[in-house]
Amino acid sequence: MRRGTAVVRRYTVLLALAVLFIAPLVWAFATSLKSKSEATRMPPTLLPVEPTTAAYGTLFEGTTETPVLRWFANSLIAATLHMVLVLVVSSLAAYALARLEFRGKKLIFGMIVGTLLVPGFVFLIPSFLIVDSLGWLDSLTALIVPGAAGAFGVFFLRQFFLGLPRELDEAALMEGANHWQIFLRITLPLSRPALATLAVLSFLSNWNDFLWPVYVIFSPEYFTLPPGLSILQGAYTIDYPVIMAGAALASVPVLILFAVTQRYVIEGISRSGLKG
Repeated sequence: MRRGTAVVRRYTVLLALAVLFIAPLVWAFATSLKSKSEATRMPPTLLPVEPTTAAYGTLFEGTTETPVLRWFANSLIAATLHMVLVLVVSSLAAYALARLEFRGKKLIFGMIVGTLLVPGFVFLIPSFLIVDSLGWLDSLTALIVPGAAGAFGVFFLRQFFLGLPRELDEAALMEGANHWQIFLRITLPLSRPALATLAVLSFLSNWNDFLWPVYVIFSPEYFTLPPGLSILQGAYTIDYPVIMAGAALASVPVLILFAVTQRYVIEGISRSGLKG
């Protein structure tokens, strides 16, 4: 009896958390289907009385100053390429720190982890100066490359790699394989859960980034969705259906990515642990 009660309580809590996280998405989508007058009605309506897709029409029409579809494409390109770079750089560095032996390895790892303790805004000006000196300002390259060698990805994958049996490496070395072959044919295939988790996290961080694009992008055609959608707010009035339509549009790739990788994400987080 007590066990049944505990199960009921557990699922009740899970259901409450699910409603808590899903409610904003439902509210945004419902508001995007309302008219402007209904969206500002008091008391507010949960579902649109007379559903309309006018907000999406306004959103997709766009202008030279608000090319929303271009912003969407920019966000998708930048987040995808940034995710790929993070996976490549972090996996290579993590493999060296987890599976190879060389002088100063612990010191290097300690310095990498130490950067996690530094607030992110401290790197804004140095990163801006580097991007400026490379001639990347006002281009998608400025959104893709910086941050690709982040400490979190290296730390996260290193912890996962440490959990893989070393006997696999030793057996491969005895068969004549080198470390590059071991990395590509053994370590990476066994690390799909961790790689999927890092892919989702790096995609989200780039997709949702607002501050950095505002610093380095000046032309509307190179904006991504977060800074671009802020332009849709008027100086004196706010078109809530259009803004919520933009929010709904921005959530689609994220939801699809998580739906595809959720099994690997859960497994990757559960298996990474905190091994030294």
